[in-house]
Amino acid sequence: MGVSDSVRIAPGSASWPRCLDTIEAAPEGLWVRGPLAVLRREPRIAIVGTRSPTPYGEGQALRFARAFARAGIVVVSGLARGIDQAAHRGALESGGDSIAVLGSGVDRPWPAGPVTDALLSSGLLVSEFPPGMGPRRHHFPLRNRIISGLAAGVLVVEAAWASGSLITARWAVDQGRTVFAIPGRVDHPMARGTLRLIREGATPVESPEQVLEDLFGSVAAALAARTGPAPKGPTPKGLAAEILAALEGETASADDLARQLGRPVARVLAELVELELAGAIARCPGGLYRRA
Repeated sequence: MGVSDSVRIAPGSASWPRCLDTIEAAPEGLWVRGPLAVLRREPRIAIVGTRSPTPYGEGQALRFARAFARAGIVVVSGLARGIDQAAHRGALESGGDSIAVLGSGVDRPWPAGPVTDALLSSGLLVSEFPPGMGPRRHHFPLRNRIISGLAAGVLVVEAAWASGSLITARWAVDQGRTVFAIPGRVDHPMARGTLRLIREGATPVESPEQVLEDLFGSVAAALAARTGPAPKGPTPKGLAAEILAALEGETASADDLARQLGRPVARVLAELVELELAGAIARCPGGLYRRA
């Protein structure tokens, strides 16, 4: 893949994301490398953060991205090492879609590595900079306005006091997007930026469900809000498939399912959470579950 695989789209074209029309300093065009259908899929959530995450921060980025992907959300980030790449990886590994907004031309994605290779194979690269343009320091703050502009909300996972992620968050506020932040250890440098955002009004979150509920009302509503062709998710197997079969035309509690399937309640509960995040089942009053 190279320059010949790149396509330039302009405002007003069928593939142009209308959400960019109203942002400050809207791009005059975008170069795209990958399936254009991904750019037409909504809703989208951006995940950004430090290039030097702790294992905790990287794990949270993976966790949230995987959950968003299972709920039909397109994950947007900037391909930088650390949190950005964890977000792309989590979405793609869960069978979802991911968009990387670059600070270079789409034929020169930076940095190179396994996540970049995965995006070239299964994701979408976007840039306002023309093919042949290498990464430049001042490009990265500029591309942040497109990351937030494409998204319904921006989640910040670990950031230093002075961080590019905070620039993305401020673009998001100016654009009317919701900013979320995952709290971290108060004595860790990589938590200072997110704690600063929370003090300035960002919404602190502990789980992907909180983000989806805040933006859409529920996981099911997020799935209902999805537009464009749905990404292919993994076919339920093992215990997940057994639970779905048991709920065919029925409602049941976790205890009921555990007895019926001969499995530990803890295992069943864990699988129910995953299935609910994926939109395959819905929770009803009284602790009962049903097929969505």
